[in-house]
Amino acid sequence: MTKQEMLENTTLELRRGMLVLAVLSQLHEPQYGYSLIKRLADGGLEIDQGTLYPLLRRLESQDLLTSDWRIEGERPRRYYVLSDEGRGLLPQLKQEWNRIVSMMDRMLANRKEKK
Repeated sequence: MTKQEMLENTTLELRRGMLVLAVLSQLHEPQYGYSLIKRLADGGLEIDQGTLYPLLRRLESQDLLTSDWRIEGERPRRYYVLSDEGRGLLPQLKQEWNRIVSMMDRMLANRKEKK
């Protein structure tokens, strides 16, 4: 495995861990898949449909989201929004995220780089 491949694989692992929080944070109001992809991209997070839709289905099966079909415009779209359970969990996830980021900032600041 090349250094570039290793970097890409490791980066993907880091991203997987934060995708749930990123998606949940954008669903205070109903969004359909494409609008959510665009909203995440506007915030700097690129995510493809093949990653997003299975994640949305999993979060819905965990009762963190609800969804419904709406016909607006040319075709039906499935809209997702935080459930009551998701609204209750999100602040706790944000707190844990902030704790992890703070801890990692300290750990990385204290690490001496080898030359």
